[in-house]
Amino acid sequence: MNRSYVYFMANKNNTVIYIGVTSDLLKRVYQHKTKFHKGFSAKYNCDKLVYFEEFTDINLAISREKQLKAGNRKRKEDLINSINPEWNDLSDGWLFYFN
Repeated sequence: MNRSYVYFMANKNNTVIYIGVTSDLLKRVYQHKTKFHKGFSAKYNCDKLVYFEEFTDINLAISREKQLKAGNRKRKEDLINSINPEWNDLSDGWLFYFN
């Protein structure tokens, strides 16, 4: 089964939220943490995975990403708080796969 993900990355103080879509969440989180791509998330130090949703169809994931990006900050915070009220890094412990 091909999986796709919509995910939120936040900075240390949770003041910036980046929303993305990927078919390889582990690899993409690693790229955020190492600032592999020099874009928005690298500029604003969004290196903490605080929320994600899994899909079996990339088109559904892309549609959901667009919907989430169009929403306001409060809706994004509410989603994060619904599963991760402490805004912990959900990827803690994942990076040992890359060592």
